[in-house]
Amino acid sequence: MNVLLTGSTGYIGKRLLKVLTDRSDEISCFVRNLDRMTTPENAGYPVQGFEVDLLKPIPEKLSAIDLDVAFYLVHSMSSSINSFMKEEADSARNFADFISKTNCKQIIYLSGISNSKKLSKHLQSRRNVEDILRTSGVAVTVLRAGIIVGSGSASFEIIRDLMEKMPVMLVPRWVMTRCQPVAIADVLKYITGCMLNKETFGQTFDIGGTEILTYREMLLQYAALRGFKRYIRVVPFISPRLSSYWLYFVTSTSYKLAVNLVNSMSVEVVCKDNRLQEMLGIQPLSYKEACEAALRRINLNTVQSSWTDAVSISKRKGSLFDHMEVPGYGVLGFKRTMKVKADTDLIADRFFCIGGETGWYFMDWVWEIRGGIDRMAGGVGLRRGRRSATEIFPGDALDFWRVLVADRPKKRLLLFAEMKLPGEAWLEFRIEKQEDVNYFHLIATFMPHGLSGRLYWYLLLPIHIFIFKGMSNRITQP
Repeated sequence: MNVLLTGSTGYIGKRLLKVLTDRSDEISCFVRNLDRMTTPENAGYPVQGFEVDLLKPIPEKLSAIDLDVAFYLVHSMSSSINSFMKEEADSARNFADFISKTNCKQIIYLSGISNSKKLSKHLQSRRNVEDILRTSGVAVTVLRAGIIVGSGSASFEIIRDLMEKMPVMLVPRWVMTRCQPVAIADVLKYITGCMLNKETFGQTFDIGGTEILTYREMLLQYAALRGFKRYIRVVPFISPRLSSYWLYFVTSTSYKLAVNLVNSMSVEVVCKDNRLQEMLGIQPLSYKEACEAALRRINLNTVQSSWTDAVSISKRKGSLFDHMEVPGYGVLGFKRTMKVKADTDLIADRFFCIGGETGWYFMDWVWEIRGGIDRMAGGVGLRRGRRSATEIFPGDALDFWRVLVADRPKKRLLLFAEMKLPGEAWLEFRIEKQEDVNYFHLIATFMPHGLSGRLYWYLLLPIHIFIFKGMSNRITQP
């Protein structure tokens, strides 16, 4: 079976790619940047990647790809508050136009449950995409899901953040909205069960778990599972804007995503059509079982994907990976080079594990302050952490950085700053061998935007030098 997968670097896409390769399907992936694409180990067939920007017309030459099924898993809810509907529509239109020129037999689209009369922008956008995909002339199978529960999913990580940190909460009315959460494992079963299943052609299905719960009940069930005693009180005077700020400052979510989530949480997302469960013979997990499975992955450090790793289709000044080449002119910087006697693999392991729970090896409290300042300024802060304590790939989020290069054989890690800055910043770690001597390099590069950028750099330069020297010493110690 020949499969086209879009969104293969996103939360669902990464996991679906692993499932598809286990089934020995022949897979093509559309990605914005091939450096971000990772092929699962022991894949049955090679995975072929194509660099495609869905916000632009897809090159016609790619329509020669032999296709049976196309998965459309592109969403941009976290990219903006007001313009994501247009971006999603433009992407879907370009994709539908492309698919109409291929021999594809089926499009499978993961949408959102939208049975209420009044929909949020997020859910209305998903409905619009459904209609656009149907213009391709290819049979479309739409799966509508509500809250997806899995390690690394935005919804689950918000629940985890709140219950791990907040013993008492005053919450807005939307916590009493009903929803039907579904485990990520079941979502993947539903998606793959529809592949070339003619009974599902041209059909729309709701998919959910075994229970209908309020958000308050979901929070308290998670707390009980963890053995926490938590108190949640609903108050009527918390506005949607205040709710968004509350989620943003307390959890790891971005402000844009928080706004769109809060707007959607006032809409009931309950299945009205469970036909697919019976058609495919799937017995869904309960909410508690889904949470237990997610926590097992977190505890075993085997989280396959995270919502933080999905780089939005809408970028500042083009693609994030346009920044892979660190500029050499018009920049300010600091470089520390040290001869190292310790095992170079050990040193590389240290800087490949940096951030998240491991920390930054020197004066972590300063990094925490910088992360707090970033959150206050509307940035991402440090709470995103990292998907895995040991594994890291291009495109992964790492606290308030984004991984551009993670090359273990060459012992090089390059990070690009996503914090609020009056400029652009890179942080690089690498080990090089020269004349039988190993050298460790830590290189900080900053491209200032105007006078404010230069003032920022020089005011903080003494602190940067002190921290980077301490960090280098800790990373390279025997």
